Amino acid sequence: MTRRRLGFWRRFAVVTVKPTMRMLTRRTWSGMEHVPAGGGVIIVVNHISHADPLTVAHYIYDAGRWPSFLAKSSLFSVPVLGYLLRATHQIPVRRGTTDAVKALEAARAGVRDGEAVVIYPEGTTTREPDLWPMRGKTGAARLWLDTRAPMIPIVMWGPERIYDPRTSKLRLLPRADVTVVAGAPIDLSAWDDAQPTAQTLNEITDHIMLHLRDMLVEIRGGTPPPLWTPRKTHA
Repeated sequence: MTRRRLGFWRRFAVVTVKPTMRMLTRRTWSGMEHVPAGGGVIIVVNHISHADPLTVAHYIYDAGRWPSFLAKSSLFSVPVLGYLLRATHQIPVRRGTTDAVKALEAARAGVRDGEAVVIYPEGTTTREPDLWPMRGKTGAARLWLDTRAPMIPIVMWGPERIYDPRTSKLRLLPRADVTVVAGAPIDLSAWDDAQPTAQTLNEITDHIMLHLRDMLVEIRGGTPPPLWTPRKTHA
C-alpha cells in the first residue's frame, strides 16, 4: 500500500481510528511479517467483540495494507458511518439474500485487483460461551476456491474487555490489553484440485476455523472445545 495515495476519506479514517485505539488499548502485536506487502490476499479473523474490527483494521494498516472488510449491510445504513464505509472501500453483505452473492463477487474482484480482503468466517461475533471460535460459514472457502489467493489467519484476544458481547457492557477505561497475531498462510493444498461442492466448502471452512482456534490457544491459553455449532445456522 502506498499511503500517500490513500485519499481524503481513508486518511480521515486513519486519523480518527488510530488515536482512538491507542487511547483504548495496550497492544501486543506480532506476526506482521506474514501479511504480504502487496497483491491480493484473503485475511480471516476470529470475531469476539464489536470492538475487534477497529483493532484488526489498526493492525492491518500498521502492517502496511489497507483492509477491505466484508461487513454487515445494516452498518451501511447508519448516517455518516455508511458513507464513510463506502468511501473507504468496505464491502456490504446482506446475509441470506441474493445480494450476498454480489458481496462475494465484490470480494473476488477486490482480491484479483490486489486488495487485502478481510473476512470473519463466522459471519458474526461468536456465540460460543467462552468466546472460542464457532463453526464458520462458507464464504471464505468460496473466495479461496475462486481466487487461490494466500489466506492469512489473524487471531486476537482482548477486545472483549472493551465490549463484551455476552453482557453488552462497554468499558473504555482502563486501557484494555489486546493481543493480535498473524500467522503464515493457511495450508489449503489438500483442496488444490477440488470443486466447490457442499462437502468441500464445509471441509475447508472447518479447517480454517480449527486453525484459528488453535492459534488462539497460543495467546489466551486454556483448552479449546470442539467447534461450537449455533442452534440456527445458515450456509
